[in-house]
Amino acid sequence: MERPEQSNPCPICTGGMGGGGGQAIFTAECSHTFHFHCISASVAHGRLVCPLCNAQWRELPFVRPLPSQPSAMPPTLPRQPFPRMEAMHGFQPPPLRPADPEVFDDDDQVDPPSGHDGQRREAAAVSSGPLVVRTHAEYSAVARDSSHDNFAVLVHVKAPGIVDSEAAAGDAPRAPLDLVTVLDVSGSMRCRDKLALVKQAMGFVIDNLGPDDRLSVVSFSSGARRVTRLLRMSGIGKGVASEAVESLTAGGGTNIAEGLRTAAKVLGERRHRNAVSSVILLSDGQDNYTVRQTRGSVPNYEALVPPFFVPAGTGDRSAPPIHTFGFGHNHDAAAMNVIAEATGGTFSYIENEGAIQDAFAQCIGGLLTVVVQEARIAIASGHPGVRITSVKSGRYESRVDEDGRSASVAVGELYADEERRFLLFLSVPTAEATDGKTPLITVRCSYREAAGGAHVDVTAEDAVVARPEHAADAERSAEVERERVRVEAIEDMAAARAAAERGAHQEAVGILRNRRRALARSPAARGGDPTSAALGTELRFMCKRVATRESYMESGRAYVLAGLSSHEQQRATSRQLRPLRQPLAGSDGGGGEAMSSVAAAFAQAPSAVGAGDMETDLMDYLGGGGPGGEAGASSAAAGEGASENEAEGTSSYLTPAMRAMLLRSRRAREASADQQEQQPKGAEEASGSESKELPDL
Repeated sequence: MERPEQSNPCPICTGGMGGGGGQAIFTAECSHTFHFHCISASVAHGRLVCPLCNAQWRELPFVRPLPSQPSAMPPTLPRQPFPRMEAMHGFQPPPLRPADPEVFDDDDQVDPPSGHDGQRREAAAVSSGPLVVRTHAEYSAVARDSSHDNFAVLVHVKAPGIVDSEAAAGDAPRAPLDLVTVLDVSGSMRCRDKLALVKQAMGFVIDNLGPDDRLSVVSFSSGARRVTRLLRMSGIGKGVASEAVESLTAGGGTNIAEGLRTAAKVLGERRHRNAVSSVILLSDGQDNYTVRQTRGSVPNYEALVPPFFVPAGTGDRSAPPIHTFGFGHNHDAAAMNVIAEATGGTFSYIENEGAIQDAFAQCIGGLLTVVVQEARIAIASGHPGVRITSVKSGRYESRVDEDGRSASVAVGELYADEERRFLLFLSVPTAEATDGKTPLITVRCSYREAAGGAHVDVTAEDAVVARPEHAADAERSAEVERERVRVEAIEDMAAARAAAERGAHQEAVGILRNRRRALARSPAARGGDPTSAALGTELRFMCKRVATRESYMESGRAYVLAGLSSHEQQRATSRQLRPLRQPLAGSDGGGGEAMSSVAAAFAQAPSAVGAGDMETDLMDYLGGGGPGGEAGASSAAAGEGASENEAEGTSSYLTPAMRAMLLRSRRAREASADQQEQQPKGAEEASGSESKELPDL
């Protein structure tokens, strides 16, 4: 930095700023210069514009708050000019919190994209090759004189995978993330240390974001405010974000809509954009400003979602998703689910509040490994007589042309190693004696690489079926059967939810029990498929939670909706994560420490556990038992929570990166718990040694 001439005085103290003065010089963006200690004192008192030209500054000298003053907001945050406050009779008034700027275009700059070759090398560090598309026909052969009206074909898509453990933990080069966390700080967050738990979870998120990622924190209660602008998570940015999160206090009502409008403003008005954008919304209550609920009417939950997050048209999945987290028993699960569903996000249910960090960790484990964007599957009939009749695509928008000759599915973003399975039903005609096989469909997937931006087209091998004279011994596809079982279970979960919503709780239980019996008789379950076994376990847990109005209103609705959100998007959500060191059902409290290693072992090697033993072994090891039955109602939350999270069907959607980040979180919480336990012991020992050294009086 060039020093000004000696004749150039500091505008604040009028002292000289020439060389040899021994004082640090600060040069502002507007090119005016000041003594560092002079401008630092001015900033500490809330004056964040140039004293000479009133230019609003983006970069400010970092200063510690004055000892006699309350802590100021992080100095790198943009603020509106303050009215000048003069000291009177030795009293200096504390700085007021500045209003947000009218336009949120003060986001940190992102690194300019490098050439395509460099970006592709970076992408290769995270992923292993292109996306893979495969097809599986329900039967290997169909007799030529037979026709089928509902012949199933599975389209299976798998995203490029993680190369090594470093990438799985989010440390390898990848597509950078713009993340906005929208946090409820209403009065109810004061209860049971909930705000402290959220601060701890946010600390983990901040620690695990990379220097190219950007984070903005938004808080809401009766209103909403942007706590930090969109900051790069460099060392300085992490410090600013951490201090800002620690400054949060709880009080007021719950205005979810205003919180999301602020998040939309942050993302919509930013000057720069990272390749991946997302929003995390956490709330423990019910919106009492926008949602209107009257007897007999349907709440207007859609009013909570700003237009910015709503897809622009058919098949559009370019808007940032909102991943919602219902915190505790009193949140509005229906509202959180609508927000997630409308924006392509997921809804997670955090019944055990101490596990919020694990839930956030699992979410960012996926967001930090987005490798595919704007994915779209195009399907075409491979034979003049073959027609596509329907597509089972869950929450992914699908379309079948009127003539049945083509179809498409809008997939959108995929995390590394994520898979999507879509079941197609075809009308297959009879074949001529000269036809040895019938081409069924051709499948092509187009997408954009998240890290490099290159557009890629992948074509699957055509799906065909042999047409012999007789096909009694035709091989049945295990992959198709497994997906059929999953789809039918999801449909019955949705039907049970609809019954419970209208108060028919025994009907809901009957639907789930019948589906569980049918699932147990399926070839997939009898063949030892662990995913089918886990679905059966989930159906059993669900029966308990929909059985009565009380259980459904307390936790059943949230549990079912979170499960449907996961299954219909084929993406892992969090449910029933039990806090570390919480005594297990029926235990003496000594089994909590073993939870992480056991859960990781089951999660990483589900295929090693037989279908008949998976549910029993995991629950017995964890001391669980049934959901309030065998283990007893008082211990249901502890024992059931530990078991459900690992044994339920939604765990099959966890990617290696999610598992790695989840394990990192659990280890961090375990270390924190160890540290907290050591502190009281150390204090007691110190107190005891001091008392022993005191002389007798």
